[in-house]
Amino acid sequence: MQRYSIFSLARNALTGHRDWQRAWRSPEPQPTYDVIIVGGGGHGLGTAYYLAKEHDVGRIAVLERGWLGGGNTGRNTTIIRSNYLQDPSAAIYEKARSLYETLSQDLNYNIMFSPRGVMMLAQTEHEVRGYRRTEYANALQGVDTRFIGPNEVKRLVPIMNIHGPRYPVLGALWQPRGGTARHDAVAWGYARACSAMGMDVIQNCEVTGIESVGGQVSAVATTRGTIGCDKLGIVVAGHSSHLAAMAGFRLPIESVALQAMVSEPIKPAMNVVVMANTV
Repeated sequence: MQRYSIFSLARNALTGHRDWQRAWRSPEPQPTYDVIIVGGGGHGLGTAYYLAKEHDVGRIAVLERGWLGGGNTGRNTTIIRSNYLQDPSAAIYEKARSLYETLSQDLNYNIMFSPRGVMMLAQTEHEVRGYRRTEYANALQGVDTRFIGPNEVKRLVPIMNIHGPRYPVLGALWQPRGGTARHDAVAWGYARACSAMGMDVIQNCEVTGIESVGGQVSAVATTRGTIGCDKLGIVVAGHSSHLAAMAGFRLPIESVALQAMVSEPIKPAMNVVVMANTV
């Protein structure tokens, strides 16, 4: 793998950027693998990466029916936070948030992680009580979160109107180490690292069936042929129940549309992430 650095950037600038290597290979599927991961988003590629890095798993393939990061990974708000109420949620999200802090260095790929802080506005007394409860729970969980008053909200976000008659700002749950990352870059960085470790990252390869022998998965049928495997990971978010049905069991997961509005590029007006449930 060609290592990215300021020196490689300068060197390639002298040649008109014609000598960059491909970020990852585009191999043909092999007849069989030790592990197949279905889903080429951040979770699927991350699963493959850590199986190899942390657990020394051998031959791994990641199958993606479209392009890498073309599902949920490329269609989210990019917010990274861990200020959740329940212990299991806070633990796994805090672990993930901490990994983001050094992920660019680990992958040698700039994921554009920006720990600018995440602010969740409290605009009703009910939200104030709920966020206070989360603040105390986070303190027990070791998550750096605190409830701040309206004046502190105004200091952090000067453009904020905290005295609106309809949506007054009564405070906010503030996580200073939360932030955002470039979601596409997360998928691309993991894909590049997986490819460098010898894994096959295969795009345009849709799984159409799952074969098993004696209750053990033995192969997957795909649009690019049947591929054998010893272990299979289903990492396809809302489509997991569909693939589970192919394997003969029911996974009670349903997809629910979550709408988001994205503006055209505008001059930056806020330095932190602001979330509001009331608006």
